[in-house]
Amino acid sequence: MNESMPRALALGLAFALAACGGDAAPTSDLTGAVAIDGSSTVFPVSEAMAEEFQALNRGVRVTVGFSGTGGGFKRFCAGELDISDASRPIKDSEAAICAENGVEYVEVPVAWDGLSVMVNPQNDFVDCLTVEDLKRIWEPGSQVRTWRDVRPEWPDEEIALYGPGVDSGTFDYFTEEIVGETDASRGDYQASEDDNILVQGIAGDRYALGYFGYAYYVENTDKLKLVAVDGGEGCVAPSKETIESGTYKPLSRPLLIYVSRRAIERPEVAAFVEFYLTHAPELVPSTGYVALSPEEYGAKLEELGLGGA
Repeated sequence: MNESMPRALALGLAFALAACGGDAAPTSDLTGAVAIDGSSTVFPVSEAMAEEFQALNRGVRVTVGFSGTGGGFKRFCAGELDISDASRPIKDSEAAICAENGVEYVEVPVAWDGLSVMVNPQNDFVDCLTVEDLKRIWEPGSQVRTWRDVRPEWPDEEIALYGPGVDSGTFDYFTEEIVGETDASRGDYQASEDDNILVQGIAGDRYALGYFGYAYYVENTDKLKLVAVDGGEGCVAPSKETIESGTYKPLSRPLLIYVSRRAIERPEVAAFVEFYLTHAPELVPSTGYVALSPEEYGAKLEELGLGGA
């Protein structure tokens, strides 16, 4: 891995030249492939990193999928992936499968997200929902069918629900924080591991309600209306400031990647992870999420044995 240190300097210079509009940014002689899958929430971050990295390392192919956090961990713990994107920490059951298969890993926080509740822009009556409102809507066996079932002054119109599928870390996090039990949710909603499908669904239905990662709202502000959440201290909407400060609760959360220790012994994987953490401070905000501090990224670089001293 020490051999990657001078390469990191070259990558940093190339990235800076490209950012300044240089058309002749140098490329490395690195070759190989990096396989990533998992969270659709983390997907925009890893996709942005892959695009910038491949522009400077044209001999490396980085593939990024979004089968959901659970789907990513299944492949990762089977030894099929180099990196698993995750919008929640790995479960004990998943970690046990990794251990059985000899897959050792490092958990790496890469960004902060505010899991966001959305309605259609034509919805002129919902601006804030309490955690209790959301629990009543989403809990198993919920009797809530219309907006009037939530509050009597709201329309007697059926709520069209949209949310992530059961393999999603966003689903796990939302159910735990809102319903009070992981994986506990009503099943009669439009589910998808592709957040763009959820965006389209909410944008096309005046009485829709759904939830997913903040970045997908940032990319679709003309199609969606953000709903503030009252976690007991008043209504707070997700924003860079409220996510970073933790005042948007209980739905602020870290986004993670899991890096295989065996994979990172390969030069192309080591270089990609080094690039990821080195350039996260400027690239993460461009995806709509909130970056960690440079010191936090630097600490992970050191833990992984990457980067300069």
